[in-house]
Amino acid sequence: MDREPDVSSDFSRRDKATRAAVFALFFISGFAALLYQIIWQRVLTTFSGADVFSVTIVVAAFMAGLGCGSLVGGYVADRVSAGKGILLFALAELAVALFAFASLRLYYDVLGIRLGHLADSPSVLALVLFVSLLWPTFFMGMSLPLLAKALTRRVEGAAHLVGSLYAFNTMGAAVGAFLTTWWFMRTLGFERTVYLGAMLNTCAALGAWLLAPSLLGDGGARREMSPPRSDSPDDARPVTAVGHAAAEASRLAVPVWMIVYGLSGFIALSLEIVWFRMLGVMLKSNSFTFGHLLSLFLAGLTIGTFAGIKWVGRSTHHAVVFLSLQAGISVYTAVSLLALHGSVEHLQPIWEYLGRYEPLGLRDPLTQVALMYLALPLAIIGPPTVMMGVSFPFLQRLVHQDLAGLGVRVGSLQAANIFGSMLGAGLTGWGLLRFLGTAATFKALVLFGAVFGLLLLVPRSGGRRSWAPAAGAAGLTTGLCLLAWLMPGQASLWATLHGTTPDRMIHVEDESGLSVLKNPSLSFRAETQVFANGLGQSAVPFPSHHVALGLVPVMLHPDPKQIAIVGLGSGATLYAAAGRRETAHIDLIEIVAPQLETLRQLSRRNNDGGIGALLADGRITYTFGDARAVLRLSNRKYDLIESDALRPTSASAGNLYSIEYFTLLKNHLTKGGFAVSWAPTSRVVDTFVTVFPHVMLYEQPDIAMLIGSNQPIAWDPVAMRTRLGSPFSRAHYARASVDIDRYFKIFSTAQPTIFNAAPGRTRIVDVNTDLFPRDEFRVAR
Repeated sequence: MDREPDVSSDFSRRDKATRAAVFALFFISGFAALLYQIIWQRVLTTFSGADVFSVTIVVAAFMAGLGCGSLVGGYVADRVSAGKGILLFALAELAVALFAFASLRLYYDVLGIRLGHLADSPSVLALVLFVSLLWPTFFMGMSLPLLAKALTRRVEGAAHLVGSLYAFNTMGAAVGAFLTTWWFMRTLGFERTVYLGAMLNTCAALGAWLLAPSLLGDGGARREMSPPRSDSPDDARPVTAVGHAAAEASRLAVPVWMIVYGLSGFIALSLEIVWFRMLGVMLKSNSFTFGHLLSLFLAGLTIGTFAGIKWVGRSTHHAVVFLSLQAGISVYTAVSLLALHGSVEHLQPIWEYLGRYEPLGLRDPLTQVALMYLALPLAIIGPPTVMMGVSFPFLQRLVHQDLAGLGVRVGSLQAANIFGSMLGAGLTGWGLLRFLGTAATFKALVLFGAVFGLLLLVPRSGGRRSWAPAAGAAGLTTGLCLLAWLMPGQASLWATLHGTTPDRMIHVEDESGLSVLKNPSLSFRAETQVFANGLGQSAVPFPSHHVALGLVPVMLHPDPKQIAIVGLGSGATLYAAAGRRETAHIDLIEIVAPQLETLRQLSRRNNDGGIGALLADGRITYTFGDARAVLRLSNRKYDLIESDALRPTSASAGNLYSIEYFTLLKNHLTKGGFAVSWAPTSRVVDTFVTVFPHVMLYEQPDIAMLIGSNQPIAWDPVAMRTRLGSPFSRAHYARASVDIDRYFKIFSTAQPTIFNAAPGRTRIVDVNTDLFPRDEFRVAR
């Protein structure tokens, strides 16, 4: 095979030193960018909410800014010299740094606290997020085309150089995502982590400013456009290699290649969404899962891009390689899912964990953690992300045939990919998952891969027509259709990933999440376990600790007319809180909407009295969304607001155990109303007592709960037993087989701890806040 020469050998020592320094600076830039993405995306949930709709808008707004920056950056890059391009990169990094220093004031203090009402309108929400993210993401997007044009001396080296820039930036992003997730958020909190990112951007700006003089005054852009010297190694470049490269590029016009790369971005981001949903269920995700998986995704891109840089100079079939790799992503996705579905039952450690109720904990062996958090994700997303990375330099080689307009092509290509990713985020996050579910979405994305196979039919300029491409494309399309047909359906996939069989499971999925009920009995007469996004949440019949969370406060309150419950699960806490005749209305707020439908299906299968009575209770209104957003936008006040038991280490659980959340509850209480929370840690207790002037800590072997109020709380066993013994309450709890005699005894013997208003409680510092949810990230006390 004719090979292109190693174009990197034509750089002078000064060029190589400059290039290495720029690579290092772009690594730092990528590191900071992912640090911001992880922190800003989390902090913005205090404004937009943490539901899928809101998170998808945040992702789309982030990408929109990057795409706009790429387009403008490419246009500007072609109109300035190399040195000025480096200076503009320095200014872009400085612009990001300056914004970052003030970003949490905007995203949290202004949007999250003062302007939260703007999130009530989806269109206003999208506009506000786009505008608020435009400044930093625009300047981030400008960077690649500016640096690509500034450093490229010859078009033959464009694929190598642009690929190297992309690889180092993505490597920085991978390292940034990993360290932010596992280290910085745990040790620094969100605010100081963002300040660290701002300092890194400042360092990158300073470094670029110091480098710029080396590229100023020596020809700049004119030097880039000058032809190579007669003794340049490219003079000895085989003519056939040049001809092959041009012929390969001629298969499609540059604008068409951009559309193709947009499709590639659509598929990549869509796959990321469904991969992360599937892996989140399998891992029983916690606060570290998303950032960890993102770092593995980016690491695969990095490895692939470096491999592509080495390969692209040795190949003359750039279009064939690029299109084959893109199709190969779909092939591997299908094959890996089939392999996982068919073999996981025989992989005992994984199979046992999939069937578990509890997530991985500190007591689990390190080998189990490594298996679930490294081996399993890498087997699923490792090869396809490597293929994505390998394809990047090949596409760059296809679109760059001269230096004129290189910046625009780099920027436009990136923008096309980014806008395709935006479309993938919206269509998959809001549409495909809702109407098709994860399994069918996988199938659809696999079939999309056939487009790349069909593009292989397009002949290159001057090439001989042959039946081989047609046969290959037909075989690939047929193969992908067959693989899609063989891939598991919804019931089979989710049953396997919960360690059971379809006939022992009820499942419902939409864009907000996955709800699964599983039972060891085909008749569903045994205990039914309730799972949300793979994580065990409750059971039917109702567990005693969930019942206590609802029953005790409602019997303690003298007149609970208006009640709000956060979290549905099995309905145990909701049902227990509905046990007083005086209660006129209950608002149930749940973020995973399918949970209600799974309970309906369970009621039809086993005729459970508690579930049936719950579903028939006309006092209950169901609202699906982020609880903080729902409460913030509501003017209603409640006699009782309660959060169902939620593990403090679950993803985003810190939003329901923070000072700010408890303050939100306090502001929505009537005079003498109760706010109730599970007390899983001593830090939660300290956080709670800093907010409420009057607090009761109720502790029993199966549950510890906090009850806070704006008025003194009186533990009155006689009144509580009287209320519980009323005909309405007795009949209500009897339908769910709740042992009320147990509570008669508890009310007589329990001695809760009372915290009345006292100075000094507000000065407790080791607490959970929105900007440092310590318990969520397992920060030791």
